[in-house]
Amino acid sequence: YKSIFDVFSRIIKEEGASRLYRGILPPIMVEAPKRAIKFASNDTYGPMFQKLFNSDKITQPIAIMTGVSAGITEAVIVATPELVKIRLQAKENAGKYLGTMDCVRKIYAEEGIRAFANGLEATVWRHALWNGGYFGSIFAIRGMLPKAQTKKGELAVNFAAGAIGGIIGTSLNTPSDVVKTRIQNHNPANGPPKYTTFLAGARTIAREEGLRALYKGYVPKVLRLGPGGGILLVVYEYVTTYMRNHWM
Repeated sequence: YKSIFDVFSRIIKEEGASRLYRGILPPIMVEAPKRAIKFASNDTYGPMFQKLFNSDKITQPIAIMTGVSAGITEAVIVATPELVKIRLQAKENAGKYLGTMDCVRKIYAEEGIRAFANGLEATVWRHALWNGGYFGSIFAIRGMLPKAQTKKGELAVNFAAGAIGGIIGTSLNTPSDVVKTRIQNHNPANGPPKYTTFLAGARTIAREEGLRALYKGYVPKVLRLGPGGGILLVVYEYVTTYMRNHWM
């Protein structure tokens, strides 16, 4: 594919528009819990690190460490649904699976229960890097921007901080995402995998295809996760403020 637009046009032309939604069920099932775990973990780890380092407030290093820790927690939850989604979406698997549960059954029958943990280590890298970059950036950017005096101003600050954090997180974690995807899409029928960990995979891809290959798919990811990071933070702050004011 030459570009994101080429991807859309060729998939629709060659496979039909419905193919754009292939593998949508696993992310739908895990998306809300994943976001909840992301922020709940980040809020939980913050006081833990403050106590550990005898700090009476969140600092930049603590903000990064809480984000990394939240990412590791999140990765354990999403690794298996990610694997199923990737198998369903892969072009070479077209027609192989009838749906999500059929995919799960066939992976288990053909590869065993351990196959569902394929790519877990690379998934940990992906989420640790994204969350560390995201929450660490939010802390830094909020400190640089003038304090909001109105609710609209606070919304704008949160959106800007979240969007920039999403771009930074995506820039940090795209190589691990590329490696994770290749590990999870490997078919054992094609022989043993070239690599099973992030660092080994990154070295192999960089050597065989060049460093740019580690950033394949960066543009559509950053177009989604940049604004998405801003919306995510705005919604989180709004919902938690509402809950504190009305339920707590």
